[in-house]
Amino acid sequence: MEPAKRSEGKKSCVNCGAALTYEPGTDLITCDYCGHKEVIEPSEQQFQELELHNYLQQMGAQSHSMEISMLHCRNCGANQHVEESYKSLHCVYCTMPLIIEDAYQDNWILPGAVVPFDFKQDKAHQIFKKWIAVLWWAPNNLKRASLSPENTKGLYVPYWTFDAELYAQYEGQRGEYYYVTVTSGSGKNKRTRQERRTRWYPSSGEVSGFIDDTLVKGSIQKGGQIPQQIAFWKLDELKTFDTRFLAGYVTEKYTIPLQDGHLEAKEKARDIATALASRDIGGDTQRVHKLEMQLSEETFKHILLPVYISSYKFNSKRYNFYVNGQTGKIYGTRPYSFWKIFLAILAGLMLIGAIVYVVNLKQ
Repeated sequence: MEPAKRSEGKKSCVNCGAALTYEPGTDLITCDYCGHKEVIEPSEQQFQELELHNYLQQMGAQSHSMEISMLHCRNCGANQHVEESYKSLHCVYCTMPLIIEDAYQDNWILPGAVVPFDFKQDKAHQIFKKWIAVLWWAPNNLKRASLSPENTKGLYVPYWTFDAELYAQYEGQRGEYYYVTVTSGSGKNKRTRQERRTRWYPSSGEVSGFIDDTLVKGSIQKGGQIPQQIAFWKLDELKTFDTRFLAGYVTEKYTIPLQDGHLEAKEKARDIATALASRDIGGDTQRVHKLEMQLSEETFKHILLPVYISSYKFNSKRYNFYVNGQTGKIYGTRPYSFWKIFLAILAGLMLIGAIVYVVNLKQ
């Protein structure tokens, strides 16, 4: 079993001793005080795909792990790792203060790869402002929403990815459409129409393929979840894990165990196998009654993906929003203008009334 690897902790400037932080969209860590930059040299080793079953059964949870200090949020339950160079110790989900006394040592399965942040916090603010500007049914003065910059946090979110060779045998039916003429009514009211029907034929066979990078979330809290609407990243831009990419950002610890993530990945694999079987059956429509699936050569990795999380206040109420730190996709909660919706409904009813009035006049 490999020994646990330790976090590198604070990254200090060789010139002035100040903290270095990762500069999004580059391979640099930068000193915000004197401007000194250091290059994150590309790793000589590609990130590893770890053999799943040997890992679970023989190597144990300590392999490919490192010991780091975790901060626990008493309010929402999120476990977060904050690099020493990160000054603001507040929960990224609920903004409540993280108590230093709640820090504890934890063995964390070392990520194999990371998608670094592609843009800085100020761009996340610009994305938010553009989003606000085009919202339908939003109050007119929403653009003056109070957005606190210090509450916008860059968060690396944990995910599991799974690869496997898939083989499945299936039994089902192939449906082929045909059309019949159906008559209804009589006399002057007689009508005919074409009605679609389906002939079913038995079908069976086998399908196979390689499943690459099935993405499964690695954390869950009661306080906040990354919305599915922004949870798409370009995984071909993954870089071999280097703790310098984390400098200046918060890293969330996974709370969904590897074995639970694997169970979810198997369900996604079954969906893929069903889709392959349907395509193999052919015809106009398909039914899959029985599917026996086997996965082999299964591997996994733990990866970190970038998200900006923040909130804004409007009329004394707080709303959350999330920006994908790679693609810039945004999703959030927002207020609605009662009067705009009311007037729109009223205008619609008046238009319908006017149309009905004109039609009655012509009759």
